[in-house]
Amino acid sequence: MVSPSAPADQRAYLDHAATTILRPEAREAYLEASQVAGNPSSMHTAGRRARAVLDRALEQIADLLGVPVSWLILTSGGTEADHLALRAVPLGLHAADPARDAVAVAATDHPAVLATARSLGSGEGGIAVRELPVDAAGRVRGDAAQEALADGRVGVLSAALVNNETGAVQDLAALSALAREHGTLLHSDAVQAVGHVDLPAPGTVDLMSLSGHKIGAPVGVGALIARPEVPFAPLSTGGGQQRGVRSGTLDAASAAAFAAALQAALDGPEAHRAHVDALTERLLAGVRDIDPSARLTLPDPTTRSGHIVHLLFPGADAESLLFLLDERGVDASAGSACSAGVTRISPVLEAMEVPEAEARGALRLSLGWSSTAAEVEQLLSALPEALRRSRAVAAFKA
Repeated sequence: MVSPSAPADQRAYLDHAATTILRPEAREAYLEASQVAGNPSSMHTAGRRARAVLDRALEQIADLLGVPVSWLILTSGGTEADHLALRAVPLGLHAADPARDAVAVAATDHPAVLATARSLGSGEGGIAVRELPVDAAGRVRGDAAQEALADGRVGVLSAALVNNETGAVQDLAALSALAREHGTLLHSDAVQAVGHVDLPAPGTVDLMSLSGHKIGAPVGVGALIARPEVPFAPLSTGGGQQRGVRSGTLDAASAAAFAAALQAALDGPEAHRAHVDALTERLLAGVRDIDPSARLTLPDPTTRSGHIVHLLFPGADAESLLFLLDERGVDASAGSACSAGVTRISPVLEAMEVPEAEARGALRLSLGWSSTAAEVEQLLSALPEALRRSRAVAAFKA
C-alpha cells in the first residue's frame, strides 16, 4: 500500500545546500531598491540614484567580507564566478606568461569548476588541467598538490572551501602557502561556506566565488572576489563595467538583496551554528536509532561543515530513497547522479574512495537559516519505511 503524499504545507525542506529560503531582509531590500529607476551607468539624476543604491550595496558587501570594493565583481551566481576564475584568469595569466599553461583543481570540486577546467584541458588556449586527488576526509592531498605545482606551470589552483556534497572543509591556509611558494593564484568556491564556517582571511585566497541563493538572496546574483592585480582575459565585450571583466548593466536591486542576505548570514554566526549543531545532533541520534548500520561519510566533525549531513545507508538505493522521502513530504538530495538513464555513484564519493556498495545508498541532508526541529522530526518519522522500501528496490535491481 502506498502512503499518501504529505500536504504541501507540511513539507520538511532539508536541501539548503541546493538553495536556501529567501530571507525577509533580502526580499525587503530588493523591493525597496527596485523602486529606484535608472541605469547605474547613466549620468542623469535617475542614473546617479541607481548608482548610489548599487554603491551602498557594494560597500556593505565589501565591509562584511573585509575587502576593498575594488575586489568585487558581481556575477549571476556561483557558476559564473567559477567560470571567470577558471577560464578568464588562466587565459589571462597564459597571455601574460606563456609558461603558465596549466590549472590544478580538486577532484571533488563543484562541476562549475571541474567542467570549466576540463574545457580548458580539451585544448582551449593551450591550458592543461591537473586534477588533484583527495584523502578520505575529502581534503586535497598535500603531496599531490606539491607535485602538481612543482614545475611552475600552474596558473590557478582551485579547491572549494566547503564541498557541496559532503561538507568537507579544505585547509585553505596550507594550500595558500603552497600556492605562494610556486607563484600560483589560489581560487576557492566558498558558495557553501558563508555563515557556516569561517571564510578565509583577506589575502589567503586570490579569488573567491560566492552565490546569493545559498545565503537567502534571490537566485541570479553572486560575486567573484578578485585581487586587483589578477589578470583576466576578455570573455565578453561591452561597456567595460566591472574592470572590463563583466560588461553589462549592473543589477542594483539584486546587489542590495545580496548585501542584506550576506549581512544576515554573517550576523551572529555562533548562534546560527549552535542551532544547526543541535538539529544535526538530534538528526544523527535519530538515524542511529533507526538504522545502526548507517554511517556518516565524514564522522569527524572537525573535517566538515555542520550544515551538511552526508549519510551512507548500506543496501539502500539512493534514487528510490529520495522518491520515497519526497512522497512523505521530505525534500533532500543524494550522492548519486543520473546520466543517460544510468545511475552511477557520485564522482565526489568515488574520489574519496567510498566503497560503491555504500555510495549507492548516499543521502545528503542540509540545513539552513530557516531549519526547524519539526523538520528533523518529520524526516525521522518518514525514514524507516522509506529505507525499508528503498532496500527492497536495491535488492530487486541486484
